[in-house]
Amino acid sequence: MIEICEVGPRDGLQNEGKIVSTEIKVELIKKLIDAGLRNIEAVSFVNPKVVPQMADAEEVMKYVPKRKDVRYGGLVLSRSGLERALNSEVDFLHVVTATSDQFNMKNAKRTVEQAVKELTAVIDEGVKAGKGVAGVLGTAFGCPFEGEVPETRILQVAEAFLNAGCTEITLADTTGMANPVQVQRIVLLFKENFGSNVTLGLHFHNTRGLGLANTLAGYQAGVRRFDSSIAGLGGCPFAPKAVGNVCTEDMVNMFHKMGAETQTNLELLINIAKWMEIIIERPLDGMLMKAGI
Repeated sequence: MIEICEVGPRDGLQNEGKIVSTEIKVELIKKLIDAGLRNIEAVSFVNPKVVPQMADAEEVMKYVPKRKDVRYGGLVLSRSGLERALNSEVDFLHVVTATSDQFNMKNAKRTVEQAVKELTAVIDEGVKAGKGVAGVLGTAFGCPFEGEVPETRILQVAEAFLNAGCTEITLADTTGMANPVQVQRIVLLFKENFGSNVTLGLHFHNTRGLGLANTLAGYQAGVRRFDSSIAGLGGCPFAPKAVGNVCTEDMVNMFHKMGAETQTNLELLINIAKWMEIIIERPLDGMLMKAGI
């Protein structure tokens, strides 16, 4: 079965010019749960001056439905973010670093080595506090400033995060530079190094139109967890020309046509996508919401 981590409430909204209210964010999350999604990246504990769309993380977590079968994730980039996250009701910390020095300097004002040193301590503290921790490795398939990122560096950062206590790793294509052959090669390399007991997720953006192709490549290489965003919302404030994530309803449609189960209601997902287009007040990137099932 396919497990979807819905990132629309976080990655989907963080790059929008329009500030969405706490009430709308909570309503979005409720609708996603009603459609069958059970793993939701709901918030981000980042500097509200830098990413004002995520300033209400604690408020959002106060009002989302509390269900044992729903897992809420919150993005953490630093120790200050960890402190906020530990005082919230998120279940999983999504601890993020880029694997490119130039991107990381622009994003977090530190090298990859400096980030790993701080974030391994953050991971350890999060685990001791009883939170689940997933490591998210940005620019894993290429950097808009440096180009190719050495695969050895991706493995080194993943190993450091796993040793610190992460039980999951997500490889993120932050600006949509991946291609299907590369995806399969890196997935197989990851499994050769860390085995099949480590949960591996993939996070793709559709910047160059290859989001679903890369998702399929990951699936064919054995991955069963994928990030996606309702209506194709998304983007990174620190990544030039980054567009939306792989669209949730489009991805679900692909998997359902292939006979792969997602335990989601596609019609409800399409309705949510159309509703979000009204909320955001601009055309969104999802295809199925335009064409129908």
